[in-house]
Amino acid sequence: MKYIDLRSDTVTQPTPAMRQAMAQAEVGDDVYGEDPTINRLQELAANMVGKEAGLFVPSGTMSNLAAMLAHCTRGDEVILGNKAHTFLYEAGGISALGGIHSCQIPNQPDGTLALEDIRAAIRPDDVHEPITRLITLENTHNRCGGVAITAEYTQSVGELAREHDIRLHLDGARLFNAAVTLGLNAEDLVKPVDSVSICLSKGLCAPAGSVLCGSKEFIRGAHRIRKQLGGGMRQAGILAAAGIVALESMVDRLVEDHRRAKNLAQGLAKIPGLYIRPEIPQTNMVFVHLSDTTRLLKAEQIEQRLLERGIRVGTVGPWSFRLVTHYWIDDQDIELTLTAFGEVL
Repeated sequence: MKYIDLRSDTVTQPTPAMRQAMAQAEVGDDVYGEDPTINRLQELAANMVGKEAGLFVPSGTMSNLAAMLAHCTRGDEVILGNKAHTFLYEAGGISALGGIHSCQIPNQPDGTLALEDIRAAIRPDDVHEPITRLITLENTHNRCGGVAITAEYTQSVGELAREHDIRLHLDGARLFNAAVTLGLNAEDLVKPVDSVSICLSKGLCAPAGSVLCGSKEFIRGAHRIRKQLGGGMRQAGILAAAGIVALESMVDRLVEDHRRAKNLAQGLAKIPGLYIRPEIPQTNMVFVHLSDTTRLLKAEQIEQRLLERGIRVGTVGPWSFRLVTHYWIDDQDIELTLTAFGEVL
């Protein structure tokens, strides 16, 4: 059976152009800085987000972890949202491996952190308390519905951070989705941040990898941490070649994923028993909830019945689903998914 896989955009496979680039990639030893394809990818990514340098790492989790370890020392504190990917889904790495204390404040429905909450969370200069060293934002924000965070908001957080001599990191795993939906360049969204992680293996379809970008000094420190974490991959230009294709040819087409997500959301909203927030989706994620009248079945039971019809979805609670569109989902897949939901419900 051919499955329509809407669990995540992490299920994407490399495109034919990526496979060709990977087969032909010029490689060297990246730990020595001698892999020309990785060097090109790092420079390309840094230029696209307006930063001095980039560092290719195996995953978004390692990218965020390396960033925080480079910004903070043991016992320092990072302010982040209680729905942040780093807090929820990265195995507590900043604490386990970096001794970094986290202060979680509520994410607003639009994915932002209220400025007054950030300001209230900044520690005073008191020997009894950890030092507030870093603020972390996420764009797009996964658990808040794949919403795009505006450049104006990020600028306001950057100004607050500079006022208190605090660094600002952005988990930009899906930054290009945000840029496309807001009609901006990615650089416009990250000007105030000291570091940004961008993922190549989600909607951009590369098989693996993220690029961490920032100043040359910051990247030198992150490079050492990548080595400590086991992220030196030697002849990984084979992977970087796919990342170059991703950045050069896959960004503009993200608008198609967003269009299909909107069509999917509109169709699901017409099915009795389902509820979707009217402002969602903004990008490629559809969060759908079972209304009270439909809760004779739990989400995991509906997930199984959809699977029997060839549709893979993700559950995000007893009554909720997340569906993510991507390069390998076409218009017919959307129609088949809507039919399957209608049959199951």
